[in-house]
Amino acid sequence: MTQDAGRSGGPVGPEGRAVLLVAGLADLAVTTLGSALGVVSGLLRRSDAAKLASEAEQDLMARGRLALDRYAAVPPAHLELLARHVTARESNGV
Repeated sequence: MTQDAGRSGGPVGPEGRAVLLVAGLADLAVTTLGSALGVVSGLLRRSDAAKLASEAEQDLMARGRLALDRYAAVPPAHLELLARHVTARESNGV
């Protein structure tokens, strides 16, 4: 395979595909890292950076609490819920 065939979209072997995939991932990583560094440097120049960091910490803690509640909590037994519902209806005279 010549360089021109690979660049013009011609047939590429398995090794060539792997190289192209790795190069594409590397380019994506560099681009993303550059964008992230630009955002971080912009945030560091803000005068309210401490407040922003505090709010971000509170937001992350709230998200963590919600995630733990969603995945770690064991839901009550189905029959227990039905029994409570019947007891509540009977106590209300329904």
